Amino acid sequence: MSRLLPTSIVGSLPKPAWLAEPEKLWSPWRLEGDDLAEGRRDALALAASDQIAAGIDIVSDGEQTRQHFVTTFIEHLDGVDFENRETVRIRDRYDASVPTVVGAVGREHPVFVDDAAALRARTDRRIKWALPGPMTMIDTLADRHYGSREKLAWEFAGILNQEARELEAAGVDVIQFDEPAFNVFFDDVREWGVAALERAAEGLRAETVVHICYGYGIAANTEWKATLGSEWRQYEETFPLLRESSIDTVSLESRGSHVPVDLVELLRGKNVMLGAIDVATDEVETPEQVADTLRAALPFVDAERLIPSTNCGMAPLSRGVARAKMEALALGAETVRAEL
Repeated sequence: MSRLLPTSIVGSLPKPAWLAEPEKLWSPWRLEGDDLAEGRRDALALAASDQIAAGIDIVSDGEQTRQHFVTTFIEHLDGVDFENRETVRIRDRYDASVPTVVGAVGREHPVFVDDAAALRARTDRRIKWALPGPMTMIDTLADRHYGSREKLAWEFAGILNQEARELEAAGVDVIQFDEPAFNVFFDDVREWGVAALERAAEGLRAETVVHICYGYGIAANTEWKATLGSEWRQYEETFPLLRESSIDTVSLESRGSHVPVDLVELLRGKNVMLGAIDVATDEVETPEQVADTLRAALPFVDAERLIPSTNCGMAPLSRGVARAKMEALALGAETVRAEL
């Protein structure tokens, strides 16, 4: 990182209303065929422009070309039947209708590389691309072929590594793996989850990130958070493991949460992408509130390793709120940058 406190969003941004129903996850497309392909690419360009205008340093696609951060990648793979769906419990939190693994999973062609190349052409700033992590992928499927969560996760890890290497070749500077499942299945994380994540990132020269949060600002997640008590200490299970891993950066939730900020100390030596924007509310943070969140973390992470970010994706928010939150993030980071 050449710039002190480089800002980034975690992942999704709201889609334009002409592309998909706004403020809704898994919203179906409003276009078809060639119009859809053009519309998604136009939305990607708008998302990049919005980030640049807001002052975001590490630009992402805002997930404008995908309906969902996990299933859009999976639907391009062999061995997964989207017609034969089953209802499963997602992260032990809510039920969802998901596709079924019916055979050996495989990837015949790149999924996001063309989109990443389009983003690369939009800016000379560093760009980031998010992929679902292996454990979160298996938690978003029904398996009728492998019969082992671990075995299927390792298959996905190899596929993700193929995609990540091609994204890197297309000019992506930062590759992020989204693993909200790491906040739930702690035994699996210890036994094979971190190792599978490292397999997905194996051999990459790009900066690697694992994003672990408490979820989008949807009812199922906010209701779960209400049961977690006055302190959310789930990160204590995973941070020591990740500190010893080959992953460069850990992305975590902070603003508006009950995560004790001193848990960041468990990552000493790693880059920390700190969530200074609460995505579970329409209330826009002031730059000073963002600055306060960053200041609170600085005793526990070297300033050169701190990346101000959002808690999670902002797809369920309005575009105006998301823009204002990005502006607050950039201004708050600039305040602390000047102090340092």
